[in-house]
Amino acid sequence: MKILMKLIAAGLISGITLGGFLKLVEGISGKFVYVLLLNVDYIPIVRDWQMNEIIELTLHLIVSILLVIVLYYLFKVMNIHTKIYPYVVVNMLVGGVLFLTTAFSQRTPEITDIAAFIYWIVGHLIYGAVVGSLLFLMRLDLDEDQEKN
Repeated sequence: MKILMKLIAAGLISGITLGGFLKLVEGISGKFVYVLLLNVDYIPIVRDWQMNEIIELTLHLIVSILLVIVLYYLFKVMNIHTKIYPYVVVNMLVGGVLFLTTAFSQRTPEITDIAAFIYWIVGHLIYGAVVGSLLFLMRLDLDEDQEKN
């Protein structure tokens, strides 16, 4: 249970970091990368919900938590869960794929907007680095050893 709480904390901190970075970038550059982060226009049923920024951000944080948990246990099987780089690489790839969803909304950057794409990828690089760093610093392997004894 202690490990799950740490994974949830890492997902929250990383998700808030990504959201804060993209909101700042959007405020400075005018590129709608924060809107893209919170965008659910392409998800059936959910797109019909009446949501404000807090609800959209909460959905983003739930996804962030779930992603951290899944990646941690996937990387654990591969014995790379204590390394930072896998989290960076996978999250940049996920970010690249998610950028394509911009094509499904009028509120997000154009799919051909290179500056928005770069901001988006840098945000996901930071997200992955924060996730990997937090999990490394939390020393989850040591916690797992203690829970087994």
